[in-house]
Amino acid sequence: MSASNPAAPPIVSRNRPLMLVGTMAAMVMYTLDTTIANVALPHMTASLSATQDTITWVLTSYVLASAVALPLAGWLVDRYGIRNMMLASVLLFTVASMLCGAAQSLEQMVLFRVLQGLGGAFLSPLAQTVMLDSSTPAERPKMMGIYTQGVMLGPITGPIIGGFLTDNYNWRWVFYVNVPVGIICFLLLMLFLPKTPTRDRPVDFRGWLLVALAVSAIQLILDRGLTLDWFAAGEIVVYAVIALAATWVAVFHLTGTANPLFPTAMFRDRNFTVGLAFMFLVGLVIMSVMALLPGLLQHIYGYTPLQSGALLAPRGVGMLLSITLFGRWMARVDARLLLALGLTLMGSSLWMMTGWSLVMPRGPIIAAGFLQGVGLSFTFMPMNLISFATLAPQYRTDASSLGNLMRNIGSSIGISAASVELTRNIQINHAEIGAHVTRNLVPFNLDQIAASNGAAETGLRVIDGMVNQQAAMISYINDFYAMALACACAIPLLLLVRPGRKV
Repeated sequence: MSASNPAAPPIVSRNRPLMLVGTMAAMVMYTLDTTIANVALPHMTASLSATQDTITWVLTSYVLASAVALPLAGWLVDRYGIRNMMLASVLLFTVASMLCGAAQSLEQMVLFRVLQGLGGAFLSPLAQTVMLDSSTPAERPKMMGIYTQGVMLGPITGPIIGGFLTDNYNWRWVFYVNVPVGIICFLLLMLFLPKTPTRDRPVDFRGWLLVALAVSAIQLILDRGLTLDWFAAGEIVVYAVIALAATWVAVFHLTGTANPLFPTAMFRDRNFTVGLAFMFLVGLVIMSVMALLPGLLQHIYGYTPLQSGALLAPRGVGMLLSITLFGRWMARVDARLLLALGLTLMGSSLWMMTGWSLVMPRGPIIAAGFLQGVGLSFTFMPMNLISFATLAPQYRTDASSLGNLMRNIGSSIGISAASVELTRNIQINHAEIGAHVTRNLVPFNLDQIAASNGAAETGLRVIDGMVNQQAAMISYINDFYAMALACACAIPLLLLVRPGRKV
């Protein structure tokens, strides 16, 4: 930063628009791959000779590798610079994507997905750092709006793109599509992202190992728990013991060592600490909704994967329009009020979803999604502004990587909790509804079909299917109630946020 002009950005590019295009495209490419492979899993299962249980490692390995690598982002940037780290990350991610597309066995796929996760882990925090450090204080609210759109663009469009490529081409194109994008991003960043200063900084490998163990064990519990019946399985108990022990030791180590993995000065900034809590909450709520809706739209309402993906698009439209129309206005309003408004809108959209029924047109789905997108724009942008408003610039990469880690953990916990509650409530609701089914409630004459050979069994299956559908719908609604309540309960946390200078 120039001493004569303290408002000058630390990163000055000879072509900032193209530099930002390369930066954002790289970040969107990473976030896209968190969901784009989901719809291709059934096709991969047969092609890679995997089972329904083991094919989930295609998703788990990617998320796990990213979570383990994220805490090292700050040290790596200090040691090698943002330019070198961005180029290395994009190159590794692109090569790993090509290898994933060419994988011939499950073992190869998991290995290449680990490489892809390691390459992509740093793209999101580095992109946020570049966006902040290449803009003036007046421009940063707008930059955070663009970054917010990129963060949510991947998860929203991933199922649509993945479904289209899988249906019309081959599941391997889910990964091959990254190759040309990665090459373009690499060239743009190589040409227009300038070098940044580096400094020698001791790395806390012991702290990183402890955090990696804790995060890995928690992630494995969440990914494997539902399949293995949670703590009824010895494997989950082992993961739980490792997670508790590693977390306990990590807390004492990180607060007592001279050069901790994360600078302790960051946590003395109350706004940043509260911002981490909001990042965890938003990851928990939003990714839970995004994980539940495809199943609801396809299994309850009968939409195809491509149709259900299209019905999720209004969230992105709502975000884009609200940031386009109100982005500059947001910069002049207290971020705490904006975040309260965003949480209220998100909670309202989830409350609208609790009124959904088995027979319903597309209008309520589109309306709730659009409102949720508007709420997201009024949540992500102020949340980032609050987190970085009073934080020293030298901590931005560490802070961004930790924020991404908290959002990832929140997403994993939210998806797992929502799935568990959905499964448990379906069983409970099925039993309760089934107990009230009588001859008078059945939409056909049981006595007449009982006289036909085999028809009685068919009739009972039809009844059971109707009960299952009702039980599932009630369970989805219960999850939406819980998420709406979580949004409402988070608003009082804003009382802990201090007004501060603009980022």
